[in-house]
Amino acid sequence: MQIGNVPSSEVKHIWDQACAQLQIQLSPAVYNTWIVSNPVSTLDYLEDNKCLATITSPTAFHSTNLKKNLHLQIKQSLDKATGKICEIQYVIGSVSFSPTSNKSGRSQQSGFSTVGKTIRPELNQNNHGTGKSSDSFFAESQNLSSSSGFNTQSPRVEDLFSESILTSASEDRTAALVRAIGLRKDYTFETFAVSTTNEMAHAAATAVSNRPGTAYNPLFLYGGVGVGKTHLMHAIGSNIIKNDPNKKIIYCTGEEFTNEIVQSIQKKNTSLFKSKFRNADVLLIDDVQFIAGKNAVQEEFFHTFNALSKQQGQIVLTSDRPPHEMNLLEDRLRSRFEAGLMIDIQVPSFELRTAILLVKSKAAGLSIPIDIAKTIASRVESARKIEGVITSIRSEVELKGKFISEELINSLLDTEIVEKRPSINTSPSEIIKTVANHYRLKQTALKGKRRVKSLVVARHIAMYLLKNELNLPLAEIGRWFSGRDHTSVLHAVRKVEKDLKTNDLIMRDISALRTTLSLTSR
Repeated sequence: MQIGNVPSSEVKHIWDQACAQLQIQLSPAVYNTWIVSNPVSTLDYLEDNKCLATITSPTAFHSTNLKKNLHLQIKQSLDKATGKICEIQYVIGSVSFSPTSNKSGRSQQSGFSTVGKTIRPELNQNNHGTGKSSDSFFAESQNLSSSSGFNTQSPRVEDLFSESILTSASEDRTAALVRAIGLRKDYTFETFAVSTTNEMAHAAATAVSNRPGTAYNPLFLYGGVGVGKTHLMHAIGSNIIKNDPNKKIIYCTGEEFTNEIVQSIQKKNTSLFKSKFRNADVLLIDDVQFIAGKNAVQEEFFHTFNALSKQQGQIVLTSDRPPHEMNLLEDRLRSRFEAGLMIDIQVPSFELRTAILLVKSKAAGLSIPIDIAKTIASRVESARKIEGVITSIRSEVELKGKFISEELINSLLDTEIVEKRPSINTSPSEIIKTVANHYRLKQTALKGKRRVKSLVVARHIAMYLLKNELNLPLAEIGRWFSGRDHTSVLHAVRKVEKDLKTNDLIMRDISALRTTLSLTSR
């Protein structure tokens, strides 16, 4: 039994046979609009009497609606023409074809070719709005001859060429491809705020997007929640598409990769899974740590990784931890991850959080004063939570007509709209030690009664952290500092809270101290 890629001449012959069937079933308008310009470009014979047909469309608009409305008819025609069970992969790429007329007067494709590579695997129709429900495309039933054995529906001409559809069809191609792959259009290099905590990751991601497969392969980005890993991954994909729309890019999470391989095993069509992932030009896997401990998934990922590496396919991975901390990850995968460029993206600094907030709020159409931006940055430590704050502010402004003010921001930050920063798992002595080390002071001096300005500032900050991180009673905090009474502690806490609104140095110090404490408490 023949297995492998079918020669182009045979693909053309099979597609001509399928088109002959489709011409019987479909009206001339439907056939000429949706079949002629969306040919089968490649065909692969697989095991178990199956085959994989790739249909190449000029736009995401065509591909999405073809899949949703004519998939069954095309599949049945290909099954009959090949004598096999066909699966169809819908991709976007450059297509050239030469339609001719048959005896019935309808256009029939006599030849076609795809220029360059396809850019992506099967589309997810649920992710792409067209401005009009595509169910209306094929709302009119059509009776077929009894010899064909098919049932289908055909569109009204006014639906096919309505203003909303024409507008959608002319949408910027790059934006359509970005959406088709599943990337966020707002996660670009232009909207990524750079500082010392992420500049290396940004530089590496930019290099990879400009020279995929040759610079830093694989690229492994790791770090905590909200540090920008996913943003950079999406930016890489978007920039590659911008530079070369014909690149075949696959983006998914580790969980989605796992689910796909499990489903393919259950349905006994792992060959389709392999063909999809191993023929990619670029593979982007977010939260790859999810595959650790799953033997069948790791086995398939290992072979996928090797296949892409051999053909210089670019691999980009993100994780919440470095490979050596993934206890259930197979050694052979760990060694491959570590063979590339690994970058630890640190928690964003106060300055970076402020920059992120200003950039993202501007993109959302909000004008947030710098002093209010600093207030938010001093209280919200995750870039992802900053996005939540901006969303809340926008709803208050647009839906309730409120003005952006200190009172509004404090109200939002104090409610459950924004997930509050989890308390650090540490002790009073550890906080005092960390503050003393940060300011290069002796702990005895920090806890003592001397009132030198440098000591007073550090002492107030230590008291503030004991109250905010451990929620200790004021009297108990006072006992840690030579028996001071609760009013002295309350004054210190309120002084720091006031300074956080205006004093950049205090903001940076407390942010750095919290980062240190969170690392030492792991």
